[in-house]
Amino acid sequence: MDSVSFSDIAIVACGTMSLELSHLKKEGFLDTDHILYTTPGMHDNALKLEEQLDERVKKARESVKKIIVVYGGKFCYINMVDPYRTMKKVIADLGEGVARVNATHCMDMIASEEERERIAQEVAGGEKVWWMTPGWVKFREQVFRGYYKDVGFATENFPKHTGGAIVLDGVGYIDQFMEERPEEFIEYSDWMGIPLQGYNVTLDRFKSLLTEQALKLKEI
Repeated sequence: MDSVSFSDIAIVACGTMSLELSHLKKEGFLDTDHILYTTPGMHDNALKLEEQLDERVKKARESVKKIIVVYGGKFCYINMVDPYRTMKKVIADLGEGVARVNATHCMDMIASEEERERIAQEVAGGEKVWWMTPGWVKFREQVFRGYYKDVGFATENFPKHTGGAIVLDGVGYIDQFMEERPEEFIEYSDWMGIPLQGYNVTLDRFKSLLTEQALKLKEI
């Protein structure tokens, strides 16, 4: 992996990824002093998401000229009013010096599709899996805004994932969560109506995606 400094780069990210980004900052991989977050779970509120991205980018530009947006593509931005407006266009409208990690959603930032298929085969016998990152557990009430604990919503969305729910955990959050608040973990799983478990992974792919965009920005 290329070694690169992020000292002249700001990170603007969905709050759902704050656990991973904080971990990378703590271990020294991210040497930036500028990490700004949008509210977790804004994927279905296109107008509010765009407003927050614009505001965070403008704030970041007060300190640096280069910005990496940590958001996925089609799954992290759903514009029901203008279906032809994509995350790619949103990023382009933010202006020069703004790049986005090359991933479809936060789970894809942590493990590629091929890696997820391997994990599903290993843990769930190849059955369909509902994938999550630790932020989907910590910020569950925001991610499922208005629907968390709604039985009808859960019944409609989760049971078809016969391989259960797997949390791609690169920060050790789930083990600690289960140890400190087992009743909440069980409650979450019961609401979903499927087994919920953590799967320990590295953050190597996430680092690579961030490094890729940092190198591109340094060419500008």
